[in-house]
Amino acid sequence: MTKLTLGSQPYMLGFEQLERMLERSAKSGNDGYPPFNIEQTSPNSYRITLAVAGFGEDDLSITVEDRQLVIRGRQLDGDSDRTYLHRGIAARQFQRSFVLADGVEVGEAIMENGLLHVDLTRAQPEPVVQKIRINKG
Repeated sequence: MTKLTLGSQPYMLGFEQLERMLERSAKSGNDGYPPFNIEQTSPNSYRITLAVAGFGEDDLSITVEDRQLVIRGRQLDGDSDRTYLHRGIAARQFQRSFVLADGVEVGEAIMENGLLHVDLTRAQPEPVVQKIRINKG
C-alpha cells in the first residue's frame, strides 16, 4: 500500500511544509492540562484562553519558536512549609504548543481571574496577479 502525501499530488506544488506542520502538530501530544479554549474574535483574529489557576505572571512564559506558539507554566515550590489536607488545584508544570500559520502574529497576553488570554491576528495578504512573459527559445 502506498502512503498518499501532499507531495505526491501533481497539482499541489510546494505543500511539503504543510505536511511537515501537520506531522509536528500531531506529535505535540498534549495531555489535556491545562484546559483551553480557542475562539475567533473577528474574521482575522483569534484568542487562546488557558485556565491557569494558581499560576502568576512570573510562573508563565510565552514564546514563538519556529512558527509554533509555546506556552509554559512552572510554579516554584514555595509552599514547602504548608500542610495540605486536600490539594485539588493542580500545580504541575505544563507546556502547550500551537502551530501558527504563515501570517498569524501573536499580539498581547492578558492574565485575568486565573485565565491567560493570548490574542492572535492574521494579516490579510494582498491578492497578487503576475503576468509571465513567454520568451522564444
